[in-house]
This record gives sequence, C-alpha cells and structure tokens, in this order.
Amino acid sequence: MAFQCVVVTPERQLLDESITQAIVPGHDGLVGILTDRAPLLMKMGLGPMRLDHANGSKSFYFVEGGVAQMKDNKLTILTNEATPASEIDAESARAEFAEAQARRATDESTAADREKQMARARAKQEVAGKK
Repeated sequence: MAFQCVVVTPERQLLDESITQAIVPGHDGLVGILTDRAPLLMKMGLGPMRLDHANGSKSFYFVEGGVAQMKDNKLTILTNEATPASEIDAESARAEFAEAQARRATDESTAADREKQMARARAKQEVAGKK
C-alpha cells in the first residue's frame, strides 16, 4: 500500500508522488517509514535517502538537514538540500572527500567542519554508487 511523499528544498518542490517506503537519514540514524505509520516529526541529518515507488523502482537522493513529518499517510520532507543520485558525480565526491581529508584542523571548530565535509562527501559517494 502506498502513501504520498513530498520533498521540498528552499529552491523548489523536488517530488510529490506516491511511494511504498522511505528510508530517510535522521539526525541520529536512518529511519524507515511505511504506510499507516504513527505520526512522526523528526530532525533530519546528512546522508542517503531511498524512496521505493509503487512500480517497484527505487530512487536515491543525498539530503542534508531539515525536518520530516509523517501524518495521515503523507510524508513531508523539508530539507536544505536534496540531490538526486543521477546529478551526483562520484569522481567529484571523491575529490571533495580527499580535499576535506587533507585540510588541517587547527581548533575544535575547524575539526568539526572538516568532519562534516568528510561525512558529506562519503554520503555523496554512497548515493552516486546507486545510480
């Protein structure tokens, strides 16, 4: 059984269609969402998002931050970034990771920024591999 999924970024509405399952990156790990799930409001993290469509196909996105709400069989995702796997270049993601890894951390703030950039690049590589 399917439910409605809407994905919105600051630039545009990326998606509004019926899906059978969503696996979204919460701030503390991946969360699976199915039809008739209890109401949910969660803070989103950084990572891959998988949407399973009613026709059996799957689509993958890189998402970063935002919130997700599941209520009355409608999943609404408001995120800072949602990039389809088809728009992510694996080679660019590898270069982004290497660049972040090469940066020197001089204090806690730059160390945290470096870790976030590395996590972002790793997640992009993972999504790019699922085209």
